This record gives sequence, structure tokens and C-alpha cells, in this order.
Amino acid sequence: MSKNPSKRGEATSAVHAGELRQQEANAITTPIYQTSTFWFENSQEVIDYQEGKSNREEYGRYGNPTWRAVERKLSELEGGEESVLFASGMCAATTTFMALLPAGSHLIVTSDCYRRTRQFIDQFLSRMGIEVSVIEPGSTEAFKQAIRPNTEIFFTESPTNPYLRVVDVPAVVEVANESGVTVIIDSTFATPVNHTPLEDGAHLVLHSATKYLSGHNDLLAGTITGNRDQVETVRKALGVLGGIIDSHGAWLLLRGLKTLAIRMQSHNTNGMAVAKYLEDHPKVRQVWYPGLPSHPDHEVAAAQMSGFGGVVTFEIDTDLQGAIRFVDSTRIPYQAPSLGGVESLIELPVTMSFWDYPPEQRKEWGITDSLVRFACGIEHPNDLIADLDQALAMV
Repeated sequence: MSKNPSKRGEATSAVHAGELRQQEANAITTPIYQTSTFWFENSQEVIDYQEGKSNREEYGRYGNPTWRAVERKLSELEGGEESVLFASGMCAATTTFMALLPAGSHLIVTSDCYRRTRQFIDQFLSRMGIEVSVIEPGSTEAFKQAIRPNTEIFFTESPTNPYLRVVDVPAVVEVANESGVTVIIDSTFATPVNHTPLEDGAHLVLHSATKYLSGHNDLLAGTITGNRDQVETVRKALGVLGGIIDSHGAWLLLRGLKTLAIRMQSHNTNGMAVAKYLEDHPKVRQVWYPGLPSHPDHEVAAAQMSGFGGVVTFEIDTDLQGAIRFVDSTRIPYQAPSLGGVESLIELPVTMSFWDYPPEQRKEWGITDSLVRFACGIEHPNDLIADLDQALAMV
């Protein structure tokens, strides 16, 4: 929830922020600048650009006017100075790590961490001599104890995936600032409608824009927003590493963002309704949803967030075959990875994301055979609940 009383409402910013009032040909929507390079009138224009005297584009790997509109919109929504777009959420994370972590430095992450982020840390950052500590998301004291003289970054999702743990951002920022540690929050599951980590003191906020920000399951994108100096460092790394979004994908993201606030109302409503229904169902062993008092981080979430999103994680009181029967019996959601689109999606993490891992590793990460992640879309909540009800009858 915004702590800035002069800030425009999320719905207004989502529609209008970042876009020029006067577009080419008097268009209302920002055009798709489908070009790989940008020409100069003469050599003096080139020199002025190189010396920072003109604000324009040069080459498609470094910038595009369609991108810029999205970046400006995101900066207003998040309350940050600058934003950068990437080809995917993973590209945003990996490029940021590469840009901001010196060789031999130390990184702190939380245990309930996206598996591909964990894989990048294990397989690639280790080659740079990056040391990593893993802590529980709900423990500020564990974070304090994990800090070393060479700690550079604390990176966590909030809410996390799949257990939707919520980090007390003001508390960890207070600790981090004492040691000069950069706090990066992956706020994909929250969106700036439900939480703006920068206003709670975080230094950078990251999104897989593939999810709620785009909202239609039709593109891949990533974003990072924060203070100008750190964001520009990441932007320069992006220009070298090359993980850029294409102009059409950026335009689709721009279009999706305009309905973010209104879509999140439905996601929040559906998530809460489904979570309450599941918690009362006799065949459901446990539900994880930050909006429920039973969630371990409910008090932090209630104080920090204005809504709790559309993702509900729950464990059915059955075995793998019973969980498969349940998922296969649902009729509204698509069985697919990802989340945040207008269509509901459902998955068993054990089969969708962790099938190749040995059972003991899955157990360590809390991935049981009957764990389900349900990403509510914007369908009517009564229809979603009726569908879940008939599917649970098959267990």
C-alpha cells in the first residue's frame, strides 16, 4: 500500500503513467517501434549523443521508445527512479546478479526460492567464487546472523514460491542498511498493486512480467526497478549480455499493464475465496495463503500488503495418484506452469517442476506428492470453487 499520499492511484498510473500525451499521428496508444537501429542526421548529432547532450536512441540492444514507455510506467507504479526491461524474469535476475555481485562476494537467499534461480546460483555464480547462504524467509534474526563482511545482496521473493512466505521488508532493510547490503525483492506474486517494496526501503524490486504484469499468458518479460545508479549499472550489463525484450513484446506488456489494477481486484478476490473454501474442505490437509490467519506470515502480510494475490498452495490428504486424479478432474484451469494470467492455471509442483529431482531433495524443499499450486484467474469465484469441489470428490 502506498505510503505517499500524493501518489496517483494504481489504476490511474497503470493506464496513463509513462506514455507521452502527444504520440506520433495523434495516436492514443504508444506505437510499436519495430526497428533494430536509429539514424542520425549528421556527425554532430552522433557526438552530442555520445557526450550525453541528447536523449535519444542509438541501437536496438540499448533502448527502444516502446520499452521506455513501459519502463516509465513501471517506475511510477513501483515508486522507483528507473526501470529496465528484460527478455524474461530469469534474465532480469541473472543479469542483476552478474552486474551487482563482484567475484568472491557473498549472497543471501531464502530457502523457498524459485528452482531456476537456485540452479543459476549453484551452476554459474559458484564459478565466480560467489558464496551463498540460505535462510528461512520469515526470520529476520537468521538474516542478521548470515551477514558477512563480503555480503553484497539479500535476494528473496515475497511472497515466495510455492509456500507464499512473506518477508518483513522494513525489518530486513533496517538490518541490511547497517552493513551496506543491497535488498532485492522479487515481487512477482504481489505486484505493485498489492505491495511496493521500494516504499518499505528495499533497494531494487524485480518481476517476472510474464505473470501478473502482462496478465494474458502471451509473452515473456522481466523488469527491475529502483534507484538510478544501481539500475543503470544493470542496464549497462544488459547491453553487453543482450537479454533484451523485442518491441512487440514490450508493447503487449504495456497494454497488459493498463488493466493491472482492475485485474488484481479479481485475482485477490478469487484467491481469498478459494483459500477459505479449501481450508474448510475435509480432504485438504493444509492451505498456504497469506490472507488466511493460519499462514505463518499472516501478520506481516496484513501489515505490509493491500491484497494477497491469486495464488493458493495447498496439500491434499492423499497420495500422488490421488493428487493426479484431482488435477486431471478440474475443468476450468489449464494444467500448466506459470501464473498471473486471466485464465486459471493449476499444477502439481512434483510433476511440473521437480520430477527430475530425487525424492530426498524434493522432501528437503517441501515438495510433497500431493502439493498443489492453484493460480486463480479472473473467472467468477463461484465457478472456480464448484470446479474444485467436483474435482476433490474424485480423490
